[in-house]
Amino acid sequence: MFIVTANPETIMTAEQNENFKEALLDENTTIIPDGIGIVKGAKMLGYQVAETIPGVELCTKLFEYCNQYNKSIFLLGAKKEVIEKLVNVLKNNYPNAHICGYENGYVEDKQAVFNKISTLEPDVVLVALGIPDQELLIYKNLNQFNKGIFVGVGGSFDVLSGTKKRAPKIFIKLHLEWLYRILKEPKRLKRFFNSNLKYILKIKKEV
Repeated sequence: MFIVTANPETIMTAEQNENFKEALLDENTTIIPDGIGIVKGAKMLGYQVAETIPGVELCTKLFEYCNQYNKSIFLLGAKKEVIEKLVNVLKNNYPNAHICGYENGYVEDKQAVFNKISTLEPDVVLVALGIPDQELLIYKNLNQFNKGIFVGVGGSFDVLSGTKKRAPKIFIKLHLEWLYRILKEPKRLKRFFNSNLKYILKIKKEV
């Protein structure tokens, strides 16, 4: 199963990248709303999407399942120190989950990493390389596997490892995690408004 955690930036990136668009439109791809913009946009177009499913929460649930059912995980992405911290977190908090391997996101030959993953046959593969690189890498290699849940998780490793703090609960409740991230990292502002403004205009055009 290939899961894409989508926000407005995901959609607008696909508008500029045909390979990414193909991956999103594949009937075998499962897209979940990681952002209130997707929920609101769907409603404007007449689709009822109940709630957001943040990537961090999806990862946590997968960790819980792996721990409960003794399943295996492979982690790819983020900085070396971040992924090593995450591995320690998993070993401490989910001792029954088997980490069959991990690799940081700065390794040069990522295809070689995926070739290795295919021989390990993990139950869950989480890839944190940012969109669209993580999704394109997964989509390209899906036919190598006979089983597994594959998810592109963006910056989730930073939060799950404890390297970065998630937004306070009030921001999460009000669907304002995006605002918290901008407040913590102002350089995100231009990217956020660029993608979200285009997304809003495109949705309005389709209504």
